[in-house]
Amino acid sequence: MNFLYTISPLILQKIIWIPTRIILRFFIHLKIEGLENLKNVKCNVIFVSNHSSEFDPILLPASLPFFSRFSPIFYASLTRDKYINSGWRKMFYGGFVFKIWGSHPIYTGKKDYGKSLINHIEILEKGKNLFFFPEGRITKDGNIGPAHGGVAYLAKYTKCNIVPIAISGVYGINMKDFFLRRRYIKVIFGKEIKVDELADNNYKEEAEEVMGRVRGLINL
Repeated sequence: MNFLYTISPLILQKIIWIPTRIILRFFIHLKIEGLENLKNVKCNVIFVSNHSSEFDPILLPASLPFFSRFSPIFYASLTRDKYINSGWRKMFYGGFVFKIWGSHPIYTGKKDYGKSLINHIEILEKGKNLFFFPEGRITKDGNIGPAHGGVAYLAKYTKCNIVPIAISGVYGINMKDFFLRRRYIKVIFGKEIKVDELADNNYKEEAEEVMGRVRGLINL
């Protein structure tokens, strides 16, 4: 990860924070809960959320305070899906634009977490914070889908704790909903999950355990 891809996310995320926060508050009635759960977090973390919309990566940095010590946020992106390898999405997902925003690709098909997630291991080992969607893609029905084990591997390999986040109200949103202010979207930060709290099972089961915490936040 070169210097450009390290510093540009901080600059870009700070530049757009104020307009983004205002726009989201006005158009989607953004409500943020649970920020007090971050006060006692000592080190860099993996933020973990359900994935309901292309809005999701924007919602996390916009939900944190402007001077948050968790900024900038880095991301994991997939590039193999036909949905993101066509049209305008091809220019963003996994490409230069996404990298300067802080997103780095997962190398699929490696059958080895260490090789697939090498970019994100480096990010976490450098003390940066990562936003990760264990489902691997946007939900097709609004429900939280099965979790892949990568997030548990990252947590255990890097010794970074996990902060679960629930995003609700965003599934199926379209531009008409947005501009007519029809949606009420909520971002809820849960309590930090320490690595040693995860059951000593396989990575997939541990990832499902994390997503269970996310489900619990949604159902509050």
